[in-house]
Amino acid sequence: MSSQPPETETQEVSLSRDEQWVVHATLADYIDSAIDADETPPSWTLELLEAIEAGDGTEELTDRQARRLADAMIDYLGREDAPERDCVHGSDVVDQLEDGLESKV
Repeated sequence: MSSQPPETETQEVSLSRDEQWVVHATLADYIDSAIDADETPPSWTLELLEAIEAGDGTEELTDRQARRLADAMIDYLGREDAPERDCVHGSDVVDQLEDGLESKV
């Protein structure tokens, strides 16, 4: 049985401070939900959270990370209790992620 090759397609994502905050909030919510359900948070959420917190606002994401983050953010932003300011900045992040993914199709 062969293993899958590592994903090499990446995209650079530049985030403002407000956008970084929404990404952080989205990932923290995802991680907290897993912990509340007595599950281990997915490793991709922990890796992205660490990268966002340690970075300078510009991150190099694999396409898989970008897709997962966009999906998680769409879920977070679609909730009734999502703060309006998160929706504004979060939508900009989702657009940037999806534009980067679509440019490779």
